[in-house]
Amino acid sequence: MMKIALFGASGTIGTRVLREALRRGHEVTAVVRDPARLPDAGSGTGAGSLVVVRGDVLDPASVTPAVAGHDAVVSAFGPGRGDPAALVTAAKSLVDGVRSLGTDAPAPRVVVVGGAGSLRTPGGPAVWDEPGVPEPVLALMHAHGDALDFLRTVPVEQVRWTCLSPAAQIEPGERTGTYRLGLDDLVVDEEGRSRISTEDFAVALVDEIERDAHAGRRFTVAH
Repeated sequence: MMKIALFGASGTIGTRVLREALRRGHEVTAVVRDPARLPDAGSGTGAGSLVVVRGDVLDPASVTPAVAGHDAVVSAFGPGRGDPAALVTAAKSLVDGVRSLGTDAPAPRVVVVGGAGSLRTPGGPAVWDEPGVPEPVLALMHAHGDALDFLRTVPVEQVRWTCLSPAAQIEPGERTGTYRLGLDDLVVDEEGRSRISTEDFAVALVDEIERDAHAGRRFTVAH
């Protein structure tokens, strides 16, 4: 059993991560700006326990007390219709918040939900360089890329971070419990498609929390 602080717990990916962690018996602290949005989240799901607290992933002073005493911190934060650059702010805030805990106790690991845009396609270019990507999607992809670039400047000895990028297509679906792993290259099937359900993405993310297999780097998953 691990203690996990989860930002973005009310979002599409965050709710799946929450359910998966509770399913496995972990203790989850859902850190949200409005606790009323998560009154019964995860109730009756698995053997884990859930606490909902108020906090803001964009404010390091809010992050520090929220993550103290946890084994891992997960950011499933998304900017919604706001400024995509908030993804970079969130990554910096998480790192600063964890650093502010000091060295008296082991610092929690940081696991960030990234984007697929910077992954290399089988043809060579990045996903965001493919033709026809709508401008709003492109802006979001590049913001995820900027957040990853920042994380790569953080020494893993200071903050043990990991970034998990989804497949090119991610949407709610079936939890199969299976997936294939990649690093900086898009994972595709025999027909060249790259897909993952949000449920199996959550499986992979909680697996990473438990196994700590990709410290200091980004990895990706797909069916």
